[in-house]
Amino acid sequence: MRKGSRLIMVMVMAAFIIAAMAACSSNNGGGNASGDSNTGADAGSEGSTAGNDKESKPTLKRLDVWQNEDYNTYPVAKMLEEKTGYKVQYDMLPQDKPSEKLNLLMASGEPYDLVTTSSDMALYSDYAQKGALVDLTPLIEQFGPNIKTSISQQSIDALKVDGKLYAIPTSITYPVNSSILIRTDWLEKLGLQMPTTTDELVTVLKAFKEKDPGGNGDQNVPLTIRGDLPMLDNIVGAFGMPNTWNDVDGQLVPRLLDPAYKDYIAYTSDLYKQGLLDKEFVANKDATAKEKFSSGKAGAIIVHWADIPTISDAMIKNLPDAKFAYVPALKGPAGKAGFAANAGFDRLTFIPKASKHPEDAIKWINAGLDAETFKDMAIGEEGKHYTFENGAYTPILPIFTDERNLANNYMAGTDETNYPLYWQARVRKNPVMFEAFDFLNNQQPDEVKIPNKLGLAPFMPEYAKNNLQLESMVGDYTVKLIAGAESLSGLEAFQAKYKAAGEEASAKEINDWYATLQK
Repeated sequence: MRKGSRLIMVMVMAAFIIAAMAACSSNNGGGNASGDSNTGADAGSEGSTAGNDKESKPTLKRLDVWQNEDYNTYPVAKMLEEKTGYKVQYDMLPQDKPSEKLNLLMASGEPYDLVTTSSDMALYSDYAQKGALVDLTPLIEQFGPNIKTSISQQSIDALKVDGKLYAIPTSITYPVNSSILIRTDWLEKLGLQMPTTTDELVTVLKAFKEKDPGGNGDQNVPLTIRGDLPMLDNIVGAFGMPNTWNDVDGQLVPRLLDPAYKDYIAYTSDLYKQGLLDKEFVANKDATAKEKFSSGKAGAIIVHWADIPTISDAMIKNLPDAKFAYVPALKGPAGKAGFAANAGFDRLTFIPKASKHPEDAIKWINAGLDAETFKDMAIGEEGKHYTFENGAYTPILPIFTDERNLANNYMAGTDETNYPLYWQARVRKNPVMFEAFDFLNNQQPDEVKIPNKLGLAPFMPEYAKNNLQLESMVGDYTVKLIAGAESLSGLEAFQAKYKAAGEEASAKEINDWYATLQK
């Protein structure tokens, strides 16, 4: 009996030791084997393996841009939680003055793990230089293979501050915003073709004025614009100045100092003198100009493609037989043509120094950029949220709107190769809007989409400090020139004032950087 008892005791002790060793191995070795850590986890979960099961991962706290629905209950939040294993508590910035609120939260040390804001390079650089943000480079190297695959080196380089990366960019997804929208039924009525040059545009607008195809009498307006639009999209590109700063003999030059500025002013001011440009344009609000076009008083207007559904609905109500289309890139006197093409970033996501879980924040971003997870976030499930035919993603309504319409607000970085294609599903929600978008962004040749070279420039303090004031000066002055309140005889004096207001310092900074791209 004693020998039997001793054998049992030995067996029990051996089983206990084996179980204890297994527990130690599970608690201390599992996480390290995969390179994961539990940075910032609660003391009660010490030794658990962040990354191996949902329960062991900390809840992340994210501050995001304003949207009109609760982030925490919108379907994308649940999908990301299931796919990444991380629960995220979302807060959002106010719709009005978001930067002021963000500054207060950053100053208070509120422990957000992720902060996503609109792309304000000055604000971002200021936070980075003051030591308020985590350097993401080592974290991405260790935990971010999908980040490295999804986001281009060009985008990464544009966000470096003093050689370090402090934010993940969400890139702009389409190049062209606006052009001249023209009444094609008026063209047909007068036997005219769509204009393709600046001279042909004048011919068309003269016919609109003199022959009055809309029957408006003295209320007839050939081309209307809003009063704060001195640089007329498409027309300004025909004079070689589609962007705010353009390449002139290897230097980036602002429009006011561009040799073509005088020619542009001569052309647009002549439109005004001849009554081809709305004589009331200086006082026009955005809604005023759109009302003139949608009510049938104006034959052409310059608008963003996103405005097309509202204009179309109004015209169906007021003029059910009216037809319209965008004017293609016009060739100017020197044969130039071009639309300003967007470049750069829509949002930036950074990790504040106050974050309790910086490693897990990067792991969450990385998980969200897994190819299939990102596609699900962006447009949902095939057959449920969208269909795919002939290389195009088309939304299934209304579920796409209900469950993926706000998906872009959840992104922290994008699959830069595929997202522009996924994103077009959003525009296809409205056939009229997609037709306009497609014409400007897909059907126009690449050579007339002139990228904004400053879109991917790094933060430049002089340019950031001076740009808004300089652009306001140029805008006000250009409107006065077009409307005849100022004369080109005073251009040199105004240019000198403009240079002294910060242009010279900005130009040096910009062209020192631009020279590095041409080496």
